[in-house]
Amino acid sequence: MKNKNILLTVSYDGTNYFGWQKQDNVKTIQGEIEKALSNLFKENISIRGASRTDTGVHALCQLVLLKYKTNIPIDRLPLAINSFLNNKEIVVTNATYVDESFHPQNSVYKKTYQYKIYNAPFLNPLVKHYTEFVHRPLDIEKMKLATKYFLGEHDFKAFCATGSMSKTTVRTIYDLTINKQDGIITIEITGNGFLYNMVRIIVGTLIDVGHNRKQPEDIKDIIASKDRQKAGKTASACGLTLYKIYFDI
Repeated sequence: MKNKNILLTVSYDGTNYFGWQKQDNVKTIQGEIEKALSNLFKENISIRGASRTDTGVHALCQLVLLKYKTNIPIDRLPLAINSFLNNKEIVVTNATYVDESFHPQNSVYKKTYQYKIYNAPFLNPLVKHYTEFVHRPLDIEKMKLATKYFLGEHDFKAFCATGSMSKTTVRTIYDLTINKQDGIITIEITGNGFLYNMVRIIVGTLIDVGHNRKQPEDIKDIIASKDRQKAGKTASACGLTLYKIYFDI
């Protein structure tokens, strides 16, 4: 039987994992999924993901390419895999066949991330694993004014952490919105790709704007400077979720 190209959609709580990418001697999302697949099919299985989320980052829709010749019906495959993922922190939510030409990175043309901030005087323990806690009030309107300077194609070198392997730091941001409800600020950003820690550095810079340490119009100069030291701190990983991936089949 010929291998089939199977695209899995996976949601996970990244709190207890050292990111997506498989590593020796630490627990990762990719490692746990490969272990489950290997136990299911009783042979070593390798997979490829569309995005390498960092330690502590969550995902609602990570895309995973599995090449395998299974007889399990495609609509039953998520249930079969989930039966070997016993921790309830990683769940396969969908499986579909894709063309031979599908590539988990090259076929993706944009991604949406969400970042959540719990902005209140005291920490809420019920959301502490999924939000950045900021006790000082943030000026949401000023933060919203700052978002327009990120839109479009720019060199985002100032918003890239050291250690990036990207060939270019030019990226395009299509949309960036900020909303607040029940004390939780949701920052949603969509782009054609993101640099190492880029979203978290953008959030850290927006927090500076919300605390009046930077002005909205400063963003233009920070981008032009290409200087990481001029941008804000890197916001914590727990508030970040890979929310949606757009791809061509």
